Amino acid sequence: MAVSVMRGATEQEINDVFARINTYGHRLSDQERRQAGVQDDFSGLVRNLSCSIRGDASTNEIKLSQMPSISIDLPRTRHGYEVSADEVFWVEQGILRSTDLRDSMDEQCIADIAASVVGGHLIERSKEALDKVYDAGSGENARINAALSVYGADRFESEFKFCIDEILKVCNADGSQRLRNILFAKRSTNPFPAIFTVLIIAFHESLVQGNKLVADYVGVKKSISGLYDRIDTSRGSTTPDERRKNVDTIKGLIAKSLVDGHHAEIYGPHSSTDIDNAIRRSELELPHYELKQGMLRLEDGRAEDSGAVSGIVHTICAMANNGRKRAGTIIIGVADREMHATRVKQLDGVEPRRVGSRFVVGVRREAVVLGLTAERYFSKWKNAISNSGLSSPLKEDVLSSIDYNDYYGLGLIIIDVPVQRTLSYVENIPYWRSGDDTLAASDFKKAAELGARFA
Repeated sequence: MAVSVMRGATEQEINDVFARINTYGHRLSDQERRQAGVQDDFSGLVRNLSCSIRGDASTNEIKLSQMPSISIDLPRTRHGYEVSADEVFWVEQGILRSTDLRDSMDEQCIADIAASVVGGHLIERSKEALDKVYDAGSGENARINAALSVYGADRFESEFKFCIDEILKVCNADGSQRLRNILFAKRSTNPFPAIFTVLIIAFHESLVQGNKLVADYVGVKKSISGLYDRIDTSRGSTTPDERRKNVDTIKGLIAKSLVDGHHAEIYGPHSSTDIDNAIRRSELELPHYELKQGMLRLEDGRAEDSGAVSGIVHTICAMANNGRKRAGTIIIGVADREMHATRVKQLDGVEPRRVGSRFVVGVRREAVVLGLTAERYFSKWKNAISNSGLSSPLKEDVLSSIDYNDYYGLGLIIIDVPVQRTLSYVENIPYWRSGDDTLAASDFKKAAELGARFA
């Protein structure tokens, strides 16, 4: 949710608002938003989305003094920040240089795309055009904010992240390549925010507005190979008319690899960006996140670990008992130790994807070992939760929100633990979180303490 805070709200009120927002976008009611003085606006959208894409958010409880900060480590200036610049999407794909992040070039890029999409037509690519969008006294600012109030900040964020996911699928089709290496026929180290902007807009117009599905990611990859030499990149290409020509050229190039269809997952809660952020946050917000590598033991026999499934059920219960204001997230398919990731690679031939200090190994590999499709493997987890002693309504809430995400072809199972109104149990025993440990309430006093969280 993109938000800005109106003058007059206290820091405590602001922090209370952000404490109510979980990783995947818990929505405040209209009444709550009015009471907290929160409003959607263009600058809030850009700030929130840029931080999300960077992975620059260590906690949901954001203090006012921390909101403008950028916790990004540049390659030559390691200070132990949470996110390394070379792991950020913009730098990883070569769109921007690491130093560009400190100059907020990513925000300019997002603002350009957002104004063009939400506003209904391409704007000129220039500092002057963006200044008008941000200038609170300008007609352009009023136009864009009025359009955003109709379009919806949440809707645009979801669509933007979806388009990024689709581009990443193209990059990983038939062998992983950086986007820069695809778009430039000759080796280059140049950033290309202008090309990326028209590429994203072309994907948005084709897939989101045009209700198309990518039927052939390899075909799209071939179509946009060497794109830099096939569209106008001169100084004159910054005008709305010339940008329109470039967008239409890209749409024409990829059209043969698309088919009619609707993307039901566009507005789902689990984009690759959101998943990466949740994995990073798990290192700090221990009671509210849990990562598991899977249900099979990392031994030659690959036997099922019955304790893994029961452990997940107990953790679901414990997270639900964190209280009325905090949700939880469990991601299955992530190793928290490098030695486990190395063992997975040895056993299953999977190349782990590093996110922060964690290693995504996925669960598709376990489905292969068990001789199951991804769908049947996913059902195996759902059935285990359904048949468990987890109390209602928690069980039903979790089963309605559990999700399978392809995530770079590795496959992840994501279990959202929604906020509950009452204490939850497994076989009539309440569980709770102490850091990243899941514990049973061993006496009446502890159970009473947990129950008081819902008073």
